[in-house]
Amino acid sequence: MITLEEAIIMGVNAPRPHQRVISKLNTELGILYYKQASILLEPFPEMMLDDDKTSPTPDISLYDNVLENTPVIIEVTRTGMVQTDMKKVRILIDSRDYGIEEGFVYDYKRNEWHKYHRDKGDITDRPSFCEAINLDLATLL
Repeated sequence: MITLEEAIIMGVNAPRPHQRVISKLNTELGILYYKQASILLEPFPEMMLDDDKTSPTPDISLYDNVLENTPVIIEVTRTGMVQTDMKKVRILIDSRDYGIEEGFVYDYKRNEWHKYHRDKGDITDRPSFCEAINLDLATLL
């Protein structure tokens, strides 16, 4: 489980540009899931990772309804917070408490993607490509 210090790092950030990106990503992923059925993971904004108790809430979670886990999380941030959000993503993935395999951080100020994979660490080649749904997330914005 996470510590209190880690929980503080995982606080809420909700200015309009941040929420706008979350809305766009969630809408486009929702179309792919609900309308086109071309991805198997259901997108949720600000969803708790554990339905049974207070837990972290990534900006967007891609949930597997069959396995009942969240293999992908996405954090949206601005340039000055990229390292903090990458730390959050690494902690959540490395804890192995929630089944997360891929974590993304999108810097909306610089239009840059960052990725951390449970088994591969930081990914610098095509950091916006999500293996779990076989999709370049950058194409959604």
